[in-house]
Amino acid sequence: MRRNGPLALIFHGIFVIVMVAPILVVCLVAFTPEGFLSLPTNGFSLRWFRAIGQYPEFIHAFWVSLGLGALSSFVALLFAVPAALAIARYRFRGRDALAALFLSPLMIPHVVLGIAFLRFFTSVGFGGSFTALIIAHVIIVFPFALRLTLAAATGMDRTVEMAAVSLGAGGWTLFRRVTLPLIMPGVISGWALAFIQSFDDLTMTVFLAAPGTETLPVRMFLYIQDNIDPLVTSVSACVIAVTMTALILLDRFYGLDRVLAGKGDPGR
Repeated sequence: MRRNGPLALIFHGIFVIVMVAPILVVCLVAFTPEGFLSLPTNGFSLRWFRAIGQYPEFIHAFWVSLGLGALSSFVALLFAVPAALAIARYRFRGRDALAALFLSPLMIPHVVLGIAFLRFFTSVGFGGSFTALIIAHVIIVFPFALRLTLAAATGMDRTVEMAAVSLGAGGWTLFRRVTLPLIMPGVISGWALAFIQSFDDLTMTVFLAAPGTETLPVRMFLYIQDNIDPLVTSVSACVIAVTMTALILLDRFYGLDRVLAGKGDPGR
């Protein structure tokens, strides 16, 4: 097995620094005692973390984003799994065109999607509703769920299914006991990627969110339009901490390698 040379190690180190440095800066600024954006050179303070409690709009927006991301990702998977199995298994006229249609939201700028969704939902009476947000987010996260589920379905060993059929397994039993466990890494990864995309979306959501359905990115965007203080950095630091905690717990009790690659430590 070849080891990375000095140039490769330097490149990887620079890459990691460039990726991690913005996160570290945001987290450090969140602990500043000053009333403006600055690194905490005179000591650390929890002033801006305590200030989050004075703005319940951020807490409400966090729960809206969490519910919206989880629900839209789940609904997207309900469509992505059968679509991926159909595209991976069968050859039919229009198959490539159908796959391109499913992935087309990736090619359309979210600003254009936001304006289009705004006009459409306003015309049908859904403007500013949570239902409109769910439908729009399902459409934009569906390609992410489909791509990873399709990759898992394409690489699936069909002989296991044939063996189950030969032993008398019915259609639903075959899917529930054989097919779904085989593609589960792709399904979980697709849900996770779709959830991240939904939770983090601002460009499209800002056109659809109403005062009662503001997501966390929209709430933060509206806040920094009128205020220049470290409160947004403290909110971001809390989101980063929650994300890291979730990843650590997932790796501890299930294994990130099993989620992302379908492999893991048999002793777990």
